[in-house]
Parts: sequence; structure tokens; C-alpha cells
Amino acid sequence: MKRIINIAGIVVVAGVLITLFIFVRLYNKPHTDVHSSRPIHQVTGKSIVDEFKNNEDKANDTYLDKVVEVEGTVKNIDTANGNGIITLGPDGYMESIICNMEPTENRKMLSLKKGQKIKIKGICTGFLMDVILIRGIIVK
Repeated sequence: MKRIINIAGIVVVAGVLITLFIFVRLYNKPHTDVHSSRPIHQVTGKSIVDEFKNNEDKANDTYLDKVVEVEGTVKNIDTANGNGIITLGPDGYMESIICNMEPTENRKMLSLKKGQKIKIKGICTGFLMDVILIRGIIVK
């Protein structure tokens, strides 16, 4: 009986240690480097918005948490907490692509104008009335 209790105790301790190890590894996982990553998908602003509007679940499977390069027309340029936000939008659409830019892109943003066509590479985080890209960089 005492042997069974000892084995159960060892199994429980091993399970706790394995769980703790996995948690620490996931918590300290490095962010994806958008600069050096190749985009999984290259799309136009109109096509990605249409895909999310028509079938959000399928679009999430395709784009969510992946590096995406979006080509579109600049609707708006703004800043929040020192970081740039570029809104790309297809003509005639209420929905748009909101790109939260890397701080290193602030200087490049100064040369942009509304109506200009550009490409932005970033990580897609989903669709909340607009498609959201984070850690965006301007692609030349």
C-alpha cells in the first residue's frame, strides 16, 4: 500500500513539473519577427475583407496568427501611444484593414498620403468590423 502511495506521489510531482515546464516555455515564446518572415498569404485589401465578410470561420483558419501581406489604398493615417496606425480600405466598403505598425515604421509613415497604394506586412489577428493586422511593416 505504501509503495502505491509513493508511486502516485511521484507521478503527481512529475505531472506538476511537466505542466510548469510547458507553461514557462509557452509564456516565454518569442514573438514572430515580421521583418524577416515571409508572408504566408499575399492579398488585396478587397479580397481579405470579402473573405472575412463571407465566411469568417474559414478566413480565420486561413489568416489568423499568420504573417500576411496586404495591398491596399490608404484611407487614414493616425497614431496611438506613439505607434502608427494605417487604415487601408477598398473603395466603396465600410470595412477596412486596420494596421497597427511597428514603432520602427513611424518615419516611413511620414511620407504616406491618403489615397496612396501601399503594401503592408503584418500578423492578422482577426475581424472585428475591420480586419486587424498587428506589428505591421511597410513593404517597398
